[in-house]
Amino acid sequence: MIHLTEQAVAQIKNVQELEQKSGLNLRVSVSGGGCSGLSYKLDFDSTISEKDKVFEHGGVKVVVDGKSYLYLNGMTLDFSSGLNGKGFTFNNPNAKKSCGCGSSFSA
Repeated sequence: MIHLTEQAVAQIKNVQELEQKSGLNLRVSVSGGGCSGLSYKLDFDSTISEKDKVFEHGGVKVVVDGKSYLYLNGMTLDFSSGLNGKGFTFNNPNAKKSCGCGSSFSA
């Protein structure tokens, strides 16, 4: 399962409204690259395939492809707007190590 904090849900809805993408799914995936080998990717998508895993939190539908799910199962997506900057953070129990910026990891 992929979890979203209340702050992440609020920010996702805010971005959907600003980008006129209300009603679209949040697609979370992993791709090769970044300092540690794998990078997180967030995008809005209208499609769901039969191999996708689908979760819903606070009215936001989260879609993850089967391959990415192997690396993301149990992850919590959060949003922080503190003094150290603002942005989405990925709390992934499957990451063996991650880079300093938190946008890439190795499993």
